Amino acid sequence: MLACSALVAPGMANAQTLFPTDSSPLPALSDAQLGTAGTSTLTRNTQGPPDSTYFSGARPAGSALDLNVDPNADPTTENAPVDLRPATTVPGAAAAAPADAEEQDPNQSLNEPLDAGAEPIDAQEAPRQPGDPTGIRLGSFMLRPSVNQSVNTEITRGDNARDTRNYLATGIRGTLSSDWSRHALTVTGDGVFEHDLSGGNRKFEPEGTIGADLRLDLADDTVAHITGGYSFSREETDDPNAIGGAETQSGVSRYNGGLSVERDLGRIRGLAAVEGVRSVYSDAKLSDGGVIDMSDRDRTGIDGRLRLGYELSPAIVPFVEVATGHTFYDQKRDNSGYERSSQSYALRTGLQFDLGEKLRGEIGTGYEIVDYEDSRLDEVGAVTFDGQAVWSPRRGTDVNLGLRTTVQDSTTPGQSGWVEYQLTSALAQQMRDNVTGRLTGSTTIRNFDGNSGQDDLTWVAGAGFTWEINRYFDLTGDLEYERTTGGTEQNIVRAGVGVTVRR
Repeated sequence: MLACSALVAPGMANAQTLFPTDSSPLPALSDAQLGTAGTSTLTRNTQGPPDSTYFSGARPAGSALDLNVDPNADPTTENAPVDLRPATTVPGAAAAAPADAEEQDPNQSLNEPLDAGAEPIDAQEAPRQPGDPTGIRLGSFMLRPSVNQSVNTEITRGDNARDTRNYLATGIRGTLSSDWSRHALTVTGDGVFEHDLSGGNRKFEPEGTIGADLRLDLADDTVAHITGGYSFSREETDDPNAIGGAETQSGVSRYNGGLSVERDLGRIRGLAAVEGVRSVYSDAKLSDGGVIDMSDRDRTGIDGRLRLGYELSPAIVPFVEVATGHTFYDQKRDNSGYERSSQSYALRTGLQFDLGEKLRGEIGTGYEIVDYEDSRLDEVGAVTFDGQAVWSPRRGTDVNLGLRTTVQDSTTPGQSGWVEYQLTSALAQQMRDNVTGRLTGSTTIRNFDGNSGQDDLTWVAGAGFTWEINRYFDLTGDLEYERTTGGTEQNIVRAGVGVTVRR
């Protein structure tokens, strides 16, 4: 199970969001797009198990949008081209008939093809795919683990200071999937463990998550998902809720669980979902040895949502969605004397689209309001934009796009919270049969409108490669630049090279 620990976005641990749920990936990046462990901040935006009720890829078996492959299919033949030509109309069949025509039935097909060595054009043009690991068979489950060991450097400039940190990073990723004829269980996760060689104080700093998704095929047009997971991360120093001057920021443990049921009634598609998230904060440690109790931020949130969609065509489904949620803080008042518990309401409309392997995803917009119990805290309302898409414009090119809006609670006295808009993108290009190049980027906007605070803008750009030495070993390299402006001015450059062992 070590292969199922994971890297999680610490900034999202505070988030109150109804569209999508807190456990939704943003976006779901492939192995080739994740790269070297410990270098990319984009991987820290991937948290929890995939929310299959949010992304249009999860459909009831047999439905128009069902792209799932039979798990019992032979992998060597499932993608093979099929010859649909009638055997009796093959050109040249008459010329190939045997001399003894009386013994040959003219209505029967020939026993042998005209050209045994010929291949379909598509198969001749397809590049050789590198051998994928077969995984480890565990009864009716398949485990596919990988470990990346890298050497990295990080240069931070801000407040007229320059810090350099050299560190080792060990990244563990894994997927455990069932091979059942009905229903499916998938356990996914990854984690990063950093150890500073110089310039830092991270002796053994872990961050990660593990999540499970049990899909139940209740009927031909009814599918249920039961999800659960755990994640651990530390708040970043540039987070608005971080403790200034702290040597070690607070650690955030999150427990989540959810249930959703999706039902198709002809062209009508309905979805009902509920999710609970429990967040626990550890003490923050100061440079002088003191500690700050952060237990006043411990809370539990429960969200529920209903979605109704109409199938205009098998590839296009517009929908409307309503949601509500409540956040319960363990302490009625925080350390500053404010009641932070709140009620959330949201309305959203959007469009699901599935154009096959080339393009699929969904996009939506709406409005969300968070009303706090303390009358001294203003309610936070914002227009929301959420969605994600997977686009493959050509063979060997994959593009992932993600957009998410969240409302996050503040710890500043008199300030209720802020709205955060986040856009992520990743491009992976197969440059050779065994070499994949990638470009990644993200933009995060923190809007403190109506509160005492200056808006922040953080953008990240990165590039890297993965060289598949063989089916078990990869060589990776990454370079990334991160810049934050607004309330905090900071520039960070990260670089690293590593080796991945996978099975």
